[in-house]
Amino acid sequence: MRRRIFMSMLAGATLVASTLLGAGPASAARPPQAPAIPVAGLADPPAEFGTDWHDPLTAAPPVTHPTGKSCEVTVAEAQFRDFTPYKGTYAPPRGCGDRWSKVVLRLDGKVQGRQYDRLGYLHIGGVEVLRTSTPQPSPDGIEWSVEKDVTRYGDTFREGHDVEMLIGNVVDDTYTGIIDVKVTLTFYPAEKPAATKTATKTVAKAAAAPDHVLTLQDGTLTTPRNSERIVAEVYATGSGGGCEEYWYLTVPDAAPYSCKAGDGPYREVQIEVDGKLAGIAAPFPTVWTGGWSNPFLWYVIPGPRAFDIKPVEYDLTPFAGLLNDGRPHRIDVSVVGVPEGQSGWSTPVNVLVWQDAKSTRVTGKLTAHRAGDLTNSSTYTSGSEHRLDTGAGHRLTVAGYVDTSHGRVTTTVDRELAATSVHRWTDGESTDALKGTWTDDEKVTVDGHGPAVTTRTDRTYTMDGATTLGAGDRLRTVLSLGDRASVVETRGGRRTAWSRLDDSYAGDATYTANVPRDQRHAVGTTSERYRLYGSDGCYDRRLVTVQGTLTGVRDSC
Repeated sequence: MRRRIFMSMLAGATLVASTLLGAGPASAARPPQAPAIPVAGLADPPAEFGTDWHDPLTAAPPVTHPTGKSCEVTVAEAQFRDFTPYKGTYAPPRGCGDRWSKVVLRLDGKVQGRQYDRLGYLHIGGVEVLRTSTPQPSPDGIEWSVEKDVTRYGDTFREGHDVEMLIGNVVDDTYTGIIDVKVTLTFYPAEKPAATKTATKTVAKAAAAPDHVLTLQDGTLTTPRNSERIVAEVYATGSGGGCEEYWYLTVPDAAPYSCKAGDGPYREVQIEVDGKLAGIAAPFPTVWTGGWSNPFLWYVIPGPRAFDIKPVEYDLTPFAGLLNDGRPHRIDVSVVGVPEGQSGWSTPVNVLVWQDAKSTRVTGKLTAHRAGDLTNSSTYTSGSEHRLDTGAGHRLTVAGYVDTSHGRVTTTVDRELAATSVHRWTDGESTDALKGTWTDDEKVTVDGHGPAVTTRTDRTYTMDGATTLGAGDRLRTVLSLGDRASVVETRGGRRTAWSRLDDSYAGDATYTANVPRDQRHAVGTTSERYRLYGSDGCYDRRLVTVQGTLTGVRDSC
């Protein structure tokens, strides 16, 4: 592809640095039922894209909502035209108590005209509870919604706080789309079972949310002195209009390509505690809704995670003995591979803390720290088709114990990363192709009172695509993306729960570049299949669109 096209399409995904929220990897929780899509929502596609198309939707399962009483609080209502953040206040719900079985955040958005994809955040009391991106609108206008389970931030929601939200935007004579959003929180109270042996009422129980949600203060963290479990989450996103939006395509300086990075395309998100490496993770290769030079791929079905940006998580419990001394400790997050002095990554941090309610002080010690050598090799081969072969990997093991009111508990975290990719392109980048696989395998073992519990999470991210600019400036992109995870929990060596996630996207779209919108004569087919199954059930949905029209919905569970 021509780089000027790629850059212009991606320049709109502007991310403003901030702090973040999280939803962890796939778990063995019961998959929700697929929401019904009326048959009337399906239609015969037009010969090419017109001035309107189906509102954005994904095949991902909805957030489940408990039955019974609930309370809704509006957190923000705003129209984003520029980079002025919305400022407001949050007050806890009335009539639903201060302990909840579930808290669900919902964003409803609408926009029409012409606009780039934009990235945004929502802060409540300094804690980022949502990071998201926007779809690109049709001239006639679109509406969309995003739901997220934010129960883990119950500690933040129990008090009144300032609210800040921003979806950075530019509105002028060309880019006319004003982004109009409303965000609400719905609270479902936790109830206590009736105090009688004959009670048969089914009631919601309080979720095992952390006791505190902390943010860094001037880059430091001070934990409660009785913390027994500590988890950091980082919403690591490459963005900002430059090459780090598509870091997986960067090449070493010696190769003739428009996006350079001295060490090639490998990226790794690291977290340090007082200068000591405490965690490693592979960033997810998110493709925003203008990505790969072809917005027609994303008008209805976004790529995995594009609307629901999940954080990477690090179990810092082995460091609890160090962190619990009542003093501030330096926490640093960095992205390996980013050229020195180059911006484009946002890495804000939330820290989730569970406390020992029966102790005022939990002591402990870091007992093991083994960091393997980071391997990273990119080999460039010149020719009529240029080629870059990259292979990289890293491994880290940390272990430590805490002495709690229920005995000594040892936590061991072993994490191994690997990445392989083949990047091919021609002179002028009229053809640009990448095939890449990134794996992030993690094993956490907690050994204390009772049998040891081990949770193994194996994550695999894939990308296989090519963009070609051919005769008559017809630009075609064929692309597939994969977001997969396997989670297995064992207790005393016996499997107690398991799940598998497979979120797969495929698209093929063509349009005429370098002409006004109404002369592009665009066509495209996209599909997504989201499967989540395991010891607690099954969810399986597939969506198909043609020329922006929803033509197929299949549920297989």
